[in-house]
Amino acid sequence: MTLFIEKRSIVVPGEVLAEGKYLPGANTYAKNGKIYASKLGLFDFNQDKITVVPFKGVYIPNVNDQVIGKIIDVGLSGWLVDIESPYKALLPISEVQNKKSKIKTELTKILDLGDLILAKVIAFDRTRDPLLSIKEEGLGRIVSGRIVEIPPTKIPRLIGKKGSMINMLKKETECEIYVGQNGVVLISGKNVLNENLAVEAINRIAVEAHTQGLTDRIKEMIKKRREQYGFSKTS
Repeated sequence: MTLFIEKRSIVVPGEVLAEGKYLPGANTYAKNGKIYASKLGLFDFNQDKITVVPFKGVYIPNVNDQVIGKIIDVGLSGWLVDIESPYKALLPISEVQNKKSKIKTELTKILDLGDLILAKVIAFDRTRDPLLSIKEEGLGRIVSGRIVEIPPTKIPRLIGKKGSMINMLKKETECEIYVGQNGVVLISGKNVLNENLAVEAINRIAVEAHTQGLTDRIKEMIKKRREQYGFSKTS
């Protein structure tokens, strides 16, 4: 088993990445015992699985993804939701509440045009539009906070290995941060200054996602901003 590229190196389509008993993951393909990149991006691997994290890409839903979307239409039995994907999502009334209603005016009292929701993808197979649910605890209509949008391909870097980056952000900015796999992020802080810190940090992570040592640099940036603007953590 041979790796031809160092981890987190930039690769181009058609470039050979590995040879041997490795498994081709996202944005790669296998041919004649070797694994090649199919997109421009960063080379990565986890145990024996080879992947490429593309620099650009649209959000393709996966079951169990958490997403943040906007209500764009109200039907007789549910809502149509823009989840920043080529696929518009459906939110049936059965995935909002147990009591059924087929009266459109009643549905708008629950969720109306322009409302933002934190939802979960419960079904999608590319032969039909993704199906959403907001019945689980913590999901539902968003009533406060700030929205930041970054490329969906940068979400894994925002979360970090075993949640290292996002947990650090929550601790250092003292904000609640809800990450949609579709690249939409909700920030809710104790004050505007903390939310501004989180917004700046997330945007910087998106720009520098391909670089090493990013977690430490972001933590240091937050510390300097607090010193610069003269406000400290409350705990």
